[in-house]
Amino acid sequence: MTAPNAPQIIHATTVSHHGRAAVILGPSGAGKSSLALQLISLGAELVSDDRTVLSKVGGILRADTPEAIAGLIEARGVGLLRIGHTGAVPVALVIDLSQTETLRLPHPHTHDLCGLSFPCLHNAPSPHFAAAILFCLSGSVNHNA
Repeated sequence: MTAPNAPQIIHATTVSHHGRAAVILGPSGAGKSSLALQLISLGAELVSDDRTVLSKVGGILRADTPEAIAGLIEARGVGLLRIGHTGAVPVALVIDLSQTETLRLPHPHTHDLCGLSFPCLHNAPSPHFAAAILFCLSGSVNHNA
């Protein structure tokens, strides 16, 4: 059994922007790495690809990378890319690629990780999705509106 605050490794890709992490969830092949590469091309930083270490300390959930894959991201059809990455970052947002958003102005969603609730965006397959995620991470979106 895992201790309550012991680090957990989950199947997720994580990026950060302005010191806030977005954890990207979804099944294999859902586009987690592809979305992360789009976000990185717009100014985000890689935290981890494919596996994310979550550590809860004092009510704050931090995302980090397993050392063995630090700085690596898969570009499907190209191979593994070695890019810069950041260390542990507080989680601020969850992106769930297994759910598709169908509403133009959706109701707020949440997702629980390690007993904490975070704002959650469902996949919005549109050209602006990556840019909108960065605005969410910069605090420009009111998830309670």
